[in-house]
Amino acid sequence: MVRLRARPAPPDTSKALSRQRVADILGLVAPPRERVLWHMLYESSARAEEVLMLDVPDLDAANRCAVVTRKGGARDVIAWQTGTARLLPRLLAGRRTGPVFLTDRRAKPSVALVDVDPTTGRARLSYRRAAELFETHTTGLDDGPYTLHQLRHSRLTHAAEDGASTPILMKLSGHTSVRSLAKYARISDEGFVKWQAENDPAARRRPDRR
Repeated sequence: MVRLRARPAPPDTSKALSRQRVADILGLVAPPRERVLWHMLYESSARAEEVLMLDVPDLDAANRCAVVTRKGGARDVIAWQTGTARLLPRLLAGRRTGPVFLTDRRAKPSVALVDVDPTTGRARLSYRRAAELFETHTTGLDDGPYTLHQLRHSRLTHAAEDGASTPILMKLSGHTSVRSLAKYARISDEGFVKWQAENDPAARRRPDRR
C-alpha cells in the first residue's frame, strides 16, 4: 500500500504580516537600496511598481512625500515616515536626476534613456529583481519568504487596526473604490486581541479609593 505524503503548504503571500514580523524585516542587514525600498513600501503602502518608477525629481524629501503614477495612470501623492527619511539621503548620495532605485551594473545600450541615471550610467531597478532580492533576504524568517506586496498589505491592515478612517485608507492605498479596501481592512488576530484588551471595561475601571 502506497502512502501519500501531504505536501507542505506554500507560504500565504496574500495576508498581512504582524507588526513584529515587519519590524524584523525592516531590521534585516541589507544594502541601503533594499532598506529604503522596504521602508518606503511599508510606510507609504504604495505598490512596488509605483515606487520603483520614482525619479529623484519626484521626491519632496523635506516633506517626506513624492508624486507617483498610480495603477490606471492617475498621478497621486504618497508619503513616508522617519525610517525612510533617515535612510534616503544615504541612498541618493547627492544625486538630483535619474531613477531613485538603480541596478548595481551599468545599463545595457537597449535600455531607454528615461530608465538610466545619466551620472552613473546604471539602469532603473526592475520589479522582478527587487522581488527576487526581497525573497532571498526573507527566506530565513518564519513562514518566509515573503512578497513585496505583503509590505503594502500589512501597512493598510495595521492602519485599519489603528482606527484610520475610510478616506485615509483610500488615500494610502490609491484605491478609488471602497469595495477594493475590503481585503486590506480585515483585522488580524494580533490586532483583534489588542483591540479586545484596550476596550475591556474592567481594565479601564479605576481602582476604588479607600
